[in-house]
Amino acid sequence: MALIARARNKRKPVAEMNVVPYIDVMLVLLVIFMVTAPMLNQGVKVDLPKVSSEALPQDNNTQVLTISIKADKTYYWNLGSEVDTEKQQDRAMTLPQMTDAVTKIIRAGTEGGKRTQVFIRGDKSVDYGSVMGAMGGLQKAGVGNVGLITEAP
Repeated sequence: MALIARARNKRKPVAEMNVVPYIDVMLVLLVIFMVTAPMLNQGVKVDLPKVSSEALPQDNNTQVLTISIKADKTYYWNLGSEVDTEKQQDRAMTLPQMTDAVTKIIRAGTEGGKRTQVFIRGDKSVDYGSVMGAMGGLQKAGVGNVGLITEAP
């Protein structure tokens, strides 16, 4: 018996590293990163209205329709030069009223042989949904292309 005990004591310890727990930890971390990565894009705060760009060229057969959205979510339109919403307080309208007005303007321009360019001027504090609502209303009115007007930085 003593001989067997001595033989056991002379064995060298196994020096292999067990990597299974490390693999488990890495898989858990991978799952955590995969779940949280799509959420990181939504947390970025942006201030988009100030952009430097060149003015678009105008031709004589084009009329410019500008839709303005104020901070209180009222809509204004102007055919021609830029909109001065301070002077157009009596022309404030809701989204359905604006859609109807744009439909009439587009129809009249098409009958007169003029192409209509439509631009949206959204107040900096207006939520994204209001601008998208205006774009949806313009699409219902038959407008295919819409430009967004920004301020130079």
